[in-house]
Order: sequence, then C-alpha cells, then structure tokens
Amino acid sequence: MKRKLRMGMVGGGNDAFIGAVHRIAAFMDGKIELVCGAFSIDPQISKQSGEDLFVAPERVYLNYEEMIEKESLLPEGERMDFVTIVTPNFLHFAPAKLAMEKGFDVVVEKPMTVSVEEAKELQETVERTGRTLCLTHTYSGYPMVKQAKAMVKEGHFGKIRKIVVEYPQGWLSRLTEREGNAGAAWRADPKRSGKSLVMGDIGTHVAHLAEYVSGLKIEELCADLTTFVEGRLLDDDGSVLLRFQNGAKGVLMASQISAGEENAVRIRIYGEKGGLEWANEDPNNLIIKMLDQPRQLYRTGNAYAAPYTLSSFATHNTRVPAGHPEGLLESFANIYRNFAATVTAKREGRTPTAEEQDFPTVYDGVRGMAFIDTVVKNNEGTEKWTKFVL
Repeated sequence: MKRKLRMGMVGGGNDAFIGAVHRIAAFMDGKIELVCGAFSIDPQISKQSGEDLFVAPERVYLNYEEMIEKESLLPEGERMDFVTIVTPNFLHFAPAKLAMEKGFDVVVEKPMTVSVEEAKELQETVERTGRTLCLTHTYSGYPMVKQAKAMVKEGHFGKIRKIVVEYPQGWLSRLTEREGNAGAAWRADPKRSGKSLVMGDIGTHVAHLAEYVSGLKIEELCADLTTFVEGRLLDDDGSVLLRFQNGAKGVLMASQISAGEENAVRIRIYGEKGGLEWANEDPNNLIIKMLDQPRQLYRTGNAYAAPYTLSSFATHNTRVPAGHPEGLLESFANIYRNFAATVTAKREGRTPTAEEQDFPTVYDGVRGMAFIDTVVKNNEGTEKWTKFVL
C-alpha cells in the first residue's frame, strides 16, 4: 500500500488546542493526510475549520455519526482509513466504537472513556473487529523514555524496588473554568470529564508512564484526593501510594493547583543496583545513578559505543542529530508514526516490527480507567488499600 493513510477527525476545530497538536504530529512524517472531519458541534466552526484545513466541503460533516456512515459508503480508494478523536472525555466512547464497527482504525485522546465499563466494551470491540486502537499517552513516545524502559527490561538496575512519578501543573490554581477557559470548563465538569479531574486529565499519564517504563503493573493503591479551589466540582490535587506486582512500592503525585508549575512530568525508578531519572521539561536527558559508578547522562541521538549503546526503540524514535531538542510534538509524532506503520503493515499482510507496535493501545486505556476508578473508590471508602481490579 504505497500511499498515505487517510485520516478523519472528530473534534479538533479552530476553537480547540489539542486538535492542532494532533494534526502537526500526524503530518510530521508525511505518512498521513486529513481528508474529512466533524470538527465541532457548532456547524459554523466545523465549516470554517474545514476550509482552513483545505478539506473538501462535502467531507466536512455535521457530526461523527454522519461522517462515519458516509465515509463507510465511499469507494475503498477514497474513504478515510482511520479516525482521530480529540473531543472531551464523554465523547470518546461512542465514535470510537462506531468507527471500529464500520471498519475504521482509531486514535483517541486519553483517558479513553469515562468509565471502566465503556473501556472494556471498546476492548471487546477491538478484539471482535480486529481493528487497531491507539491511545495518545504522549510521554511514552520520547526516545529517552524508551531507553529507560529498555534498560529496566535488560536488568540494568536489578530488581525494581521503588517507582516515583509526578505531574504538577498550576493552571487550575484559580477557578479558571468560570473565567471563560473552555478547556478548563469541560475538564472540571463531571458530566463531561468523568469521576476525577486531576487523575483523569494528568494522573493517568503518569500511572501509564510508571507501568510503561518499569514493565510492572499496579496491584493496589491508597489515595488522597482534594479539591482545593472553592466552587470546583471535581478534585484538583491527588497523592497515591502504589503497590506493584513484584513487591515494588511507588508514589504518584498529580496536581493542577501547584502554582507556578507548567507540565513538570518526572519519573524516578530505583532497583537493587541503581536508578534512573527522566523529566519532561528536559526530555533529551536520561540520568542514570548506579551504586558503584559516577552519575551518567544518556542523551538523545548519540551513537554511544557498547556497553552504552542506545536501544533500537530509542533510536527508532529519534528524529534529529544529538543536541537538537526533541519535545512534545516529536513524541506525539512518534506515536502516530508507529500507529501508521502498524496499520499499514496489517493492510499489506505483514507483521509489524516490535518498534512499530510500540504505542499505547486499548489495553492501556482499560488500565487507565481502572486506575481512575480505583483511586476514587479508595479515596471515598474506609479501607486503607484497594485492589486494582480490571
């Protein structure tokens, strides 16, 4: 199949920040083109967005149902190949399920749904239809995050004992949802966002990061959620103690009232022989700390000699020579590129490589929803530890 994959978009119009991020990421490698969309519930915004994005007027639709139905009736050589869903949380499930049932693959923003039940239904739909679903947990796309994962898997640090992840932001330190900020308004609305603001919006990112890098699954947790800003309907700060499957312990902090912080994602993992540290605000650096060695700094894009050679997963997702910053957009693009390569391989009847299949899937989405559900359940209940049940 020597052509670009054709993308349709649900949401992501001119009035939405994240839609532009998805399009930049999707187009970065020249493997994907936008052919249709239902860009907004406002017909005028959708129409104008389509014009600005050079989408044919007849393929700018009023809603996702119309888009998916009409695209499915087009000849195979014209219809979209997959749908990207960049709507508020409560509008993820229905278009994702319908798209897969009509034969389309899916890219969807996190969290995948607003309930564990919906997430499991999407998992069943993936397994029944054989479609590919990609969940955009962006931070897993960075080269040095992939290097960290490879080093843990290779046993570089010995048995893992401690995992610490954090995501402090400060943008919701005021009642921003009442100040005309549309992104804050839907995130702070339980009808549109789900059970938890802070854990749904950013806590799921670092929960996924902890499991992705360590290769370990969370088994039970103890949570403390707080709503600091008066008048807010959902929590804006949370701390969670974690227990992992091999006996490792963890700490997760997610906060949107950490005044002055931007997007300070950080992970630290400690094993018997040493540990690692990676931070989103300095993403080209992976710090390695061993018990009996000087501190080491691995940098994106370097051709280190053995035994310091970077993993194939890190090099596969490196785009520019060493010393040039690779940030959020490149990480996002890595997820899209790997998704596109996997979809193309399946269409050509070949097996994607392990590097091509290295992106978050529906199974990560189910775990993300179970994480939110378990955190809220523990916070509201009386038991100290709540088992992580799928």
